[in-house]
Amino acid sequence: MTDFWGKRRVVVTGGAGFLGSFIIEKLRARGAGQILIPRIEDYDLTLIDDIRRMYDDMRPDVVIHLAAVVGGIGANREHPGSFFYKNLMMGVQLIEEARLRGIEKVVAIGTICAYPKFTPVPFKEDDLWNGYPEETNAPYGLAKKMLLVQSQAYRQEYGFNSIFLLPVNLYGPRDNFDPKSSHVIPALIKKCVDAIDAGADHIVCWGTGSASREFIYAEDAAEGIVLATEHYNGSDPVNIGAGFEITIRALVEKIVELTGFRGEVRWDASQPDGQPRRCLDTTRARDLFGFTAKMDFDEGLRRTIAWYREHVES
Repeated sequence: MTDFWGKRRVVVTGGAGFLGSFIIEKLRARGAGQILIPRIEDYDLTLIDDIRRMYDDMRPDVVIHLAAVVGGIGANREHPGSFFYKNLMMGVQLIEEARLRGIEKVVAIGTICAYPKFTPVPFKEDDLWNGYPEETNAPYGLAKKMLLVQSQAYRQEYGFNSIFLLPVNLYGPRDNFDPKSSHVIPALIKKCVDAIDAGADHIVCWGTGSASREFIYAEDAAEGIVLATEHYNGSDPVNIGAGFEITIRALVEKIVELTGFRGEVRWDASQPDGQPRRCLDTTRARDLFGFTAKMDFDEGLRRTIAWYREHVES
């Protein structure tokens, strides 16, 4: 329990989604009694009139902006324009209208895709502007990075309290397993489990497997975001990660083993690997608001696989 949340009304955009569901649980556990979730059926947050109506209806003191139009490499390649426009419009207008209304705090959630393609590993927040993002997800990454520019500019000119967090790739129960838009871990789990169920003798994976990624369990990421909301009020961006990296090839081998798939793994090298390496320096989050990820990666994968099997079969 913490007294930060007691009397504050908090809006969580994207609160009905994957990460949002864990944020809501964390807020309730901390005694937040007034949690409001704008549903996409009721408010199109790319439209300023809907944003204004949402603020009129919900009257928040704090806004945690999780909502995003997002997907894996394939979705980013197919929809670069809409990913750029929708993510930019949502964030920029939410923050501007919050400023105009004197809302106490906005927590803007960025993306690891905002980092330059060849950022030295581990990624330090100070390297964020030292190059252009990886091409396949640059429109999405840059749209999100503009919220950092806006947050810093608004703090400088208006004294407005907006913070910017950079979570690494998420995974966990409740993830998106739709092959058209899912990220790598749910996509691989689905491939393996579906191949087992279908009696298939192989699966196909994109790229060469040489790229590396870092992953954070969604419940851990939610804890980091809530801690930052409670304790951090600065202009510097902050990484939210687990502080380790694994190659895609090693990840595939791990998921193949944990799912029990016995067939062949074939690599389609005509498809892109994406950014060569990803691994975050998480020192700033630890020092500024005491966040360290806790979930063991193998255990997190087991829980995610178990959740998928349960919900596929139900």
